[in-house]
Amino acid sequence: MILHGTPRIGLILGSGSARGWSHIGVIRTLENAGIKPDIVCGTSIGALVGAAYAAGELDRFEAWVKSLRMKDILSFMDLQLAGGMLKGERLMEFFRKHFVDCPIEQLPLSYGAVATALHNGAEIWLRSGSVTDAVRASIALPGLFSPVWRDDTVLVDGGLVNPVPVSLGRAMGADILIAVDLNAKLLGRRQPHDTAASASTAGTTASGSASTWLQSLQQNLGSWMPESGPQSPRLPSMLDVLASSINIMQVRITRSRMAGEPADLLITPNLSNIGLMDFHLGQAAIQEGMRATEVMLPQLDELLGRG
Repeated sequence: MILHGTPRIGLILGSGSARGWSHIGVIRTLENAGIKPDIVCGTSIGALVGAAYAAGELDRFEAWVKSLRMKDILSFMDLQLAGGMLKGERLMEFFRKHFVDCPIEQLPLSYGAVATALHNGAEIWLRSGSVTDAVRASIALPGLFSPVWRDDTVLVDGGLVNPVPVSLGRAMGADILIAVDLNAKLLGRRQPHDTAASASTAGTTASGSASTWLQSLQQNLGSWMPESGPQSPRLPSMLDVLASSINIMQVRITRSRMAGEPADLLITPNLSNIGLMDFHLGQAAIQEGMRATEVMLPQLDELLGRG
């Protein structure tokens, strides 16, 4: 690659639900190494973290992520059956009150998010309008968060079509693309249940009453599925099946997309111990993001001509 002048660096933040807090560790390590992206784009949780960074709100956002406990996660759950289990309005209302919303065009860094048009599967690039509204559309994970209407189109999670949106970063003018794939090391590993059990795996203690409630939900959803015989092992819960299915889908799509649209540098945190809804494990995810990025710094220095 021959670059003239100062290259524009694009940071591509992939989807992965609660594993997305790892993006904060990636950004912090890049900053500590003196590397500041010019362009930030993301899908799903990557769109959320990317928006906080592009808006200059990462310090407050990181403090909030590290403060999250299981009871806080449950407080955002506005359960419903239409569209998805969670409307997501409580979460987005919290962000509107505590983090500055503004038009994407006014952000200090160039920013874009990815969503999917539900009616035809088209990939939608969100590069204008409210930051919060763009994030809400990009995180609308089918089955969990309800879809979003935007410009007469029903939008859902961008991870359905582009989990690590390298193509968007390139279209936005990035010369060097640093991508973060949160799902690269998931398949073939036993996934944690999204309960307090995974919290103990990462050394975190969740609220007793909250974890009991969530565990009960897991068991009840799991009991809907019949067993094939009296000696058959218990089938996984509906949430576990949903989580594993989403992992498989995003891993396969990412591999396919990145084969034709490779990043210049790929960071792959090992987050197999963090479940789909383990948003209370922010500290563990951030630390792994830092570790995975530090390993890649020599290659990045060479790529940037700093070696």
